[in-house]
Amino acid sequence: MRTSPKVMAIIYFIMGVLFVYMAIQSSGETGWNSITVVFAIIATLDFYVGLRLIRNYRHNKKTKE
Repeated sequence: MRTSPKVMAIIYFIMGVLFVYMAIQSSGETGWNSITVVFAIIATLDFYVGLRLIRNYRHNKKTKE
């Protein structure tokens, strides 16, 4: 059974929010360190993949109609 792109997009957005939260928490006292940058990069990639999955979902829905 395949997971729909819509569900996967929601999962990626939730992961992106969690990584943004972890980046904010890790930058609390010291500012921008390497861990904060890594968390920000991972969050950016998660949001990018989530947006691509939503675009893919809309395109597939449109072509089926």
